[in-house]
Amino acid sequence: MTEPVSTVSSFKSAWEVLLLFLIPIGGGIPGGVLLAKSRNLSWQVMTVLYFISDVILAFLFEPIMLLAVRIGKRSPGFGRFLQALRASTKKSTAHYGSSMGPLALILVAFGVDPMTGRAIAAASGHGFLTGWMLAITGDMMYFSLLMVSTLFLNNILGDGTWTTVIILAVMMIVPMLVRKFRERSRVAVPEAL
Repeated sequence: MTEPVSTVSSFKSAWEVLLLFLIPIGGGIPGGVLLAKSRNLSWQVMTVLYFISDVILAFLFEPIMLLAVRIGKRSPGFGRFLQALRASTKKSTAHYGSSMGPLALILVAFGVDPMTGRAIAAASGHGFLTGWMLAITGDMMYFSLLMVSTLFLNNILGDGTWTTVIILAVMMIVPMLVRKFRERSRVAVPEAL
């Protein structure tokens, strides 16, 4: 008699974690990982749930991306917006190189987000399936790194709130520091010559 209740409880817990993973920015990953841990869901279940959230994202984002391209071809104002977005994306991914092979596309999804990874994969000629496979691969690597970091830090601190705050701060601060370091090293190299 307790097994159906346990199954329903596990499904409810998994559903709640999946909903947190569906949040495209911010604390979705650390919050989902800590919720899953508190509900006794294993890291394997967390990984599968995050993968499912990426697949859902693919089916939601792809039509939006295609619609934006279609509208951009018909509307001059929206077309200029898309051109500005392309220029911004090109600038932010310039350090990956101009030849965007599969590894570079995976790294874009890891370093930026899966939607940007998919958009650049589409611009590189990859279709729905291969484009999203590359984007999801990079995003799953990012998730794995954050999941392990969140669980490790939570084991040290024992406080989910501080763990989430610290992980979010690291997620925002480390990329800025890396960019500043790269900019300084680019400026220093020509001066040294």
